[in-house]
Amino acid sequence: MAAVCCAGDWLLTCSSQYLVAVNIRQSSDGGGSEEKGSDLILACTISTSGNYAALTDDNKRLILFRTQPSWQCISTRWVVRRCTSLMFSQAEDELFVADKSGDVYSFSVLEPQKQGELKLGHLSMLLAITLSPDDKYIITADRDEKIRVSLRQSPYNIQAFCLGHTEFVSTLFVPTGHPEWLLSGSGDGTLKLWHYETGRRLQSINMKQLGFSQSSETDAEKPQRFAVSRIISSPNGRHVAVQCERFPSIQLFEVKDGSEELLIPTEKLILPHAPWDMAFDSEGRLWVLLQNKDATVLLYTYSQDCWKQIDSESADLQRVEEALSTQWDFFKDSVGVESRFQHLYKVNFDNMASYLQKKQERLQQQDQKEGKKRTGGNGSQSNGAAKKSKNERKREAVPSNCS
Repeated sequence: MAAVCCAGDWLLTCSSQYLVAVNIRQSSDGGGSEEKGSDLILACTISTSGNYAALTDDNKRLILFRTQPSWQCISTRWVVRRCTSLMFSQAEDELFVADKSGDVYSFSVLEPQKQGELKLGHLSMLLAITLSPDDKYIITADRDEKIRVSLRQSPYNIQAFCLGHTEFVSTLFVPTGHPEWLLSGSGDGTLKLWHYETGRRLQSINMKQLGFSQSSETDAEKPQRFAVSRIISSPNGRHVAVQCERFPSIQLFEVKDGSEELLIPTEKLILPHAPWDMAFDSEGRLWVLLQNKDATVLLYTYSQDCWKQIDSESADLQRVEEALSTQWDFFKDSVGVESRFQHLYKVNFDNMASYLQKKQERLQQQDQKEGKKRTGGNGSQSNGAAKKSKNERKREAVPSNCS
């Protein structure tokens, strides 16, 4: 699976074993900075200012980069478990790491050689982590449908739980311009809006009702399951973009303050291929990373009350396309990769049906055994009766001959 994130002047993409960063404002002779790890990249992130970037791989390494004035690896540290999500603090002094065992560790950015510190833990696998804009709260989501809001300075103090999803929580996002809101996506196919400090749900949107639904070819009666894989908002906070796995489209929402429905669906961007990921840049333009060699990236801008695709004459788009096209080989391993959420869904076992079936089979076997016994008993009685009648006839015949 490939991913993209954008901050400052940098567009950061990662796929398989590669990390490629492209400066969308300036051209470079190498077509972008490239870093290669020895194993698969599991997660990557970039700080709000774009001055720092980090990635973690399948070899349990946590690598920290400084992007200004040029890209430089400033530390390589080790994590306890494989990680699922990374997040810089707004002050860019700490890097928070969520792992598969349910723990969150904090790594210092200012002291790049300092080892991580355990902050909090869940009882199940963590899938997403984010921080409040004021760095007061750590917000985590796990496989067991729970969203926990913890105090950053004392994470053992839980401020609230946001409960309501019926499947794993796949992504979290605090929208720009509304620091008190939290957006969450889940494997139940819903997008939910929360007031995270109190745990109160403000709005719930079923993405299936917006056209994210298709029948299964193998079983028409079996409902198709999909997860909301990405939620982002524009820098001005007016627009929210939502991506669902395996669907070649992106749903746009408009933020309406004071209305009953705070998120209003506006339009859907139909794409030629299913996207890997998407990101807004500092100008509010939407970059979409596609699973297609000929058109790896698309660029959209909001103009005249609608989203329009920018043609290839844009200098920024040409710069990014040139950098990514020369590096297409590192995207190959991410083409057609199965969803990372596929094995996270609940599996329901109908134990009662299996029990009743076995009970019925056992009763039938008992009836068959009893039937054979009854048949065998009746046969022996009839043979005995036949022998008895024959002997009686012989005894009756002997006296008649003597006389």
